[in-house]
Amino acid sequence: MSRTDYKNGAISQTDYTYGQLCPMEVKNYRKRPTMLCLDDVDDGHIILPSVLEVRRVPLWPLGPLRSVTKVKVISFLFGLTLTILIMASYVLTLDKKGLMLTPPPFHLSTIVNPSSTISPNLPSTKDYVNINLLVKCITAKLEFSPRKLPLLKDIVNSDSHLFSIIPRQFLPNIKSPCWYEELSGKTKVDPYRKNLYAVRSKTFRTVRDYLRNHFQEHLSHSVDDKQYRLRCLPYFYIIGQPKCGTTDLFHRLLLHPEVKFTTMKEPHWWTRKRFGIIHLKDGLLERFPVEDYLDLFDLAAYHIQQGILGNTSGDDSQRHLITGEASASTMWDNQAWSYLYDNRVDGEPPFLAQDFIHTVQPNAKIIVMLRDPVERLYSDYLYFNMANKSVEDFDQRVSESLQLFEACLAESSMRSCVYNTRLSNAMPVRLNLGLYIVFLLDWLTVFHRNQILVLQLEDYAANLRLTINKVFDFLNVGPLSEQIEAALTKRPMSNTRRAADRSLGPMLPSTRDLLRVFHRPFNHKLATVLDNKAFHWTET
Repeated sequence: MSRTDYKNGAISQTDYTYGQLCPMEVKNYRKRPTMLCLDDVDDGHIILPSVLEVRRVPLWPLGPLRSVTKVKVISFLFGLTLTILIMASYVLTLDKKGLMLTPPPFHLSTIVNPSSTISPNLPSTKDYVNINLLVKCITAKLEFSPRKLPLLKDIVNSDSHLFSIIPRQFLPNIKSPCWYEELSGKTKVDPYRKNLYAVRSKTFRTVRDYLRNHFQEHLSHSVDDKQYRLRCLPYFYIIGQPKCGTTDLFHRLLLHPEVKFTTMKEPHWWTRKRFGIIHLKDGLLERFPVEDYLDLFDLAAYHIQQGILGNTSGDDSQRHLITGEASASTMWDNQAWSYLYDNRVDGEPPFLAQDFIHTVQPNAKIIVMLRDPVERLYSDYLYFNMANKSVEDFDQRVSESLQLFEACLAESSMRSCVYNTRLSNAMPVRLNLGLYIVFLLDWLTVFHRNQILVLQLEDYAANLRLTINKVFDFLNVGPLSEQIEAALTKRPMSNTRRAADRSLGPMLPSTRDLLRVFHRPFNHKLATVLDNKAFHWTET
């Protein structure tokens, strides 16, 4: 069986052969009824079963046959033959189109219905016997070379509109990356009339109405009476990971008077919206232009503009306001690439979100919040609204996800499996999101280590004051007043687990033990890179 057959999905689980590096075998792996497949085709013709030789084998007793005319019998046989030929032609046509006629190694039912329950016939984590071989394979493949960075010209050419809007130089004496954009045409009348975020976000619709009503008073005029608006990008990004406390950090940072976020949390522009809304049947639709994303910073730009124009009684502190953005998908989500580049679903993405962020603002500051990946996965599972959630269901979903990852890793590189859109969509739980080190190393290929602050949720929860001050030092903002600091530290935690989910209790001990073994090599390398043993999560 060739590697190409595996990638094209024309291989069943029972036919799957592992590579020499990982000589493992998945037992009882997704057994399903056999379907008509390419083995039933010989030289372009369908091999029909012998039962179709109707003239030799009587199909029913002769008694009732006497009452049927010869013409009717011939008509019936002709219709049956014609039906079989049409079905054979249909199967061959599907094969030419490259569709899968046998169950693929990556089960795709979760793409159509992510909330579907797992079959009770699937093995649980107690039956998973390949973990030691899988860990050996992971350990070997974690020693990968740094990714080859795309050329600057290729990055620019891949999104020429983006780089035509954002300048290469920003305004001096302003902390945030801002610039003046000349107004023209209908933008002068209603600059927000086509903003797609306003369509999908009730929060931004409210802010949009305020921005529209006060738009003219925040414009700048040149000597030739041209009108300009101040535009800004984020000074810093909170990039991930999901269920690691990013929402809570976002709300606490909002209390600092020098921090101005986007008018909505998680715009997901760099990873999703700029490519379009993903429709599984139709691909990518409704791209959000960069202008819509920049609109989200206009409220912050208004405050900065007041400092530039001297509208704050001589206080120029507004110039030092910093803009921020928090999307927990920015660190890991590059799934749109498979819809853009020749519809490939394997291999590694040619561009990552950080390539574009670094190109437009190489001095950006990056904040990453991480959590014990075992607990993160369970919290992630509980977060989504699914029917029949239980610790047993989670256990089976983990088992299937491990098998899918194992099958991919046996044939492909570590990075290609972590970024594989098809595999990610097929996993019943988002196992790949906890492989932090793979994503972090790719961010470190474009940003310097001192530009990335990596926090641990466990430290954040245990000593909030110390951790939040570490963030303020990283962002280079002033100290808080005692009143604001008290409000910040006493604020209740955001986005906590729902009561119904808490009633399920912790995951099964066998599930936790298996996940700990699986994540151990990833955590070990993460702790080594960050020079911090706490990221082993051995005492969580």
